[in-house]
Amino acid sequence: MKQNNENKNKFDIMRDPVNDFEIPEEWLSKSSLPRAEVEDLVNRGLIVVLSNGSVLKRGFTTGSTAAAAAKAAALTFGNDRVIETGTVVSIPTPIGLRADMEVSYSKGGDAGVRKVDNDHESDITRGTLFCATVKEIDPVSADNIAGNTACNTTGNTTDNILITGGYGVGLITRAGFETPAGDYAINPKPLSQIRESVKEGLKETGLYDEICVKKKRAILVMIYIPDGEELSQKTLNEKIGIVGGISVLGTTGFVEPWNDHLGEMKDILIQDAKKLVLTTGRQGMSTSSMLFPGYEIVMVGSRITEGIAAAVSAEEMIICGLPGLVLKWGNPDMLKDSGFATVVEMIEKDPKNDRLKQAFEMCAKKGKGARIVVIERDGLVLMDSKNEFNYSMKNG
Repeated sequence: MKQNNENKNKFDIMRDPVNDFEIPEEWLSKSSLPRAEVEDLVNRGLIVVLSNGSVLKRGFTTGSTAAAAAKAAALTFGNDRVIETGTVVSIPTPIGLRADMEVSYSKGGDAGVRKVDNDHESDITRGTLFCATVKEIDPVSADNIAGNTACNTTGNTTDNILITGGYGVGLITRAGFETPAGDYAINPKPLSQIRESVKEGLKETGLYDEICVKKKRAILVMIYIPDGEELSQKTLNEKIGIVGGISVLGTTGFVEPWNDHLGEMKDILIQDAKKLVLTTGRQGMSTSSMLFPGYEIVMVGSRITEGIAAAVSAEEMIICGLPGLVLKWGNPDMLKDSGFATVVEMIEKDPKNDRLKQAFEMCAKKGKGARIVVIERDGLVLMDSKNEFNYSMKNG
């Protein structure tokens, strides 16, 4: 619990561990749920509290769900154990919290876990079954298997655990993603999350030392999604170069809820800010906190225009985020007939492309005087309308 000294009679601040947002006591006191229950759910990262006291339920990412299936599979690998439907498996998340999910089935090193429901209106993967198999491979051939980029093991054979995708997991065919072309669409953080979850399962069954320490055995973990190919038809995956299934994603392990009420909550934060940064995502929030101390930083996703309209008290306003959202907000058609699937691909392969400059100029016009800052995934500044930061930061 953190005390806000300026409003200590009005607020008793509690912090959301997922988005690092400080929740005023005024909001908490309006909740119809028992206080102890609200605090427990907030501390576990499971809900977002809104200004009117209502709550929205977070879910777990595709990465967390795949990790839960992988751990459940590891728990029944090499033994006669069967995990009953409804049994809860706990896995680590990238932000240090634990995620608990019910197992749909697990037997003989094969398991399934359904993605938890949440209050994100456009999450098409809610309730989807994510599966994993764990099978033994020859330790001598582990290095050769890891050399197959489609195995998506990042070349890591130090623990004799190799991870790959299977049916329903998309395969990346173009550059511009966190994971290289030729790999299955399992992003680095979920890949690490799956690995750590499997290790936990092996420790519970007593196989960890034999596989990961003594290296006498090796295993291959395959993630597959029975409905993944069908679900991918409802996404933009094929258009941007991911074929055959959906992606396994997630930077925190949790899915942020979104509906009109959450928009209203963010409006309240934006309306009162004098010095304001509107960000498109978590990387924008992290970088903005370092680049712009003293500013109110609010994540608005792709709803930049709505954020600007709500900023009625702003004396200084900055729009900061990754190029895919910021530049396409400036010019939604910048990729049309360009030959590039993503903005990132254009930046990597043709950084002098006139479309990048044009989109940036259109951002400045739509921003109505706001400073525009475009960043890379590692936080380095690519473009800054004030020219205070520039790409040369990379070298110094």
